[in-house]
Amino acid sequence: MSTVVESTPAREAARLLAAQDLPGLIVVDATGRPLTVLAGTQVLRMALPSYCQDDPALARVIDEAAADVILAGIGERTVADLLPKNRPELPAVSGDATLLEVASVMARSNVPLVAVVDSARVMTGAITLDGLLDRVLL
Repeated sequence: MSTVVESTPAREAARLLAAQDLPGLIVVDATGRPLTVLAGTQVLRMALPSYCQDDPALARVIDEAAADVILAGIGERTVADLLPKNRPELPAVSGDATLLEVASVMARSNVPLVAVVDSARVMTGAITLDGLLDRVLL
């Protein structure tokens, strides 16, 4: 699972999301402790021109060949710039959490990504919604 720090360029975070087909990225501090989750939709929100968000029908005026306008909206922003002002509680579980515990944390936080942390709150892994559903549906 890829992680980013707050100073990571937003373009790099967007590339990580796309390359690894992730629903979001876990933002960690310098010691590897998870701080929050940067949802892929938050990247889109900052990247899209405001007129496309206000009225999706206006997005039709941009043809697919000119869709690079999406990344242009990110500019020189960093991950810190993409995070909401009121950061949600970090969804995290211990390494011995059950599937039901993970599902409960995910549902309560409304984030399709949960950090797995050790007793010192250092991230040891992550669980995505897809990964959780794969295990549940076996």
